Amino acid sequence: MVLTRRFRIVAAVLVLGGLVAGTAAVAGMTGDEPVVSATPTPAADSTQTAPKADAAASDATATDRVAPAEAAEPVPIDAQVQAQVSYMLAHWTDYNTDGYGVITDNDCVNFTSQSLIERGWTMDDQWYAEGIGSDFDTSSPWISSTAFRDYVVQSGRATALTDDQRDQVKLGDVAQFDWDNSGDRDHTGVVTRIEGSGDDIQIYYAGHTDDTDFRSVDYAITEKHPGATAYYWSIP
Repeated sequence: MVLTRRFRIVAAVLVLGGLVAGTAAVAGMTGDEPVVSATPTPAADSTQTAPKADAAASDATATDRVAPAEAAEPVPIDAQVQAQVSYMLAHWTDYNTDGYGVITDNDCVNFTSQSLIERGWTMDDQWYAEGIGSDFDTSSPWISSTAFRDYVVQSGRATALTDDQRDQVKLGDVAQFDWDNSGDRDHTGVVTRIEGSGDDIQIYYAGHTDDTDFRSVDYAITEKHPGATAYYWSIP
C-alpha cells in the first residue's frame, strides 16, 4: 500500500508539471506576437504586387509576418499644370470675381480660359478678357466652346484627341462635349483626375455651369447626356 500511494503521488506531480509546461508554451505563442488580420489589396490601377509571407521564419510555431507592399512611385506633375489644376479646384464653387468677369449660366469656357492663364498661356488679339464681375469684355474664344475649339485649331496651341484616345489625355488637358452630336461644342472643362489604364481609363474634369470638381466623363456622356460625345485638347 505504501508503494502504491507513492506511485500515485509521483504520477500526480508529473501530470501537474506537464500542465504547467503546456500552459507556459501556449502563453509564449500568443503573448505579444502581432497578428495580421488581412492582406491589403492594391488598387485596380496600381502597380503594386500582393505582399508575401516571410518564409524564412526559423520558429515553426511563430506567426508568419506579411511583408509590406512597396508604394508606387508618384507621377511627377509639371508645376504649371499643378497651378492650373489647383486653380480649378480652388474656384469651381468660389468664383474668382476679383480677377475675372462671370457669365451667368454659361461660364464654363470663361473658367477654363482663366485656368489656362494660370498654366502660363498669354492672351492675344483672338483670345482675351478684360474687366471683372459683370463689367467685362471678352473675345468669343474666351467664352464660347465652339469658338474656343476653332481658336485652338487655328493657333495650334493644343492637339485634338477623340474619346478613343484616352491613353494620351493628361492632367490639365481641356475636355469638351457635344451633347447632341450637332457638330458644335456645348461644354468645356479641365481634366483634374485620371484613373486606370489600357482599355479601362476613367477621366474626370472640373468646370463651371453645373459646377463640378471631379465629374466623370463617362457619367456625363452616358447618364447625364446619353449618347453625347467627348473630345480633348492635349496641351504640350
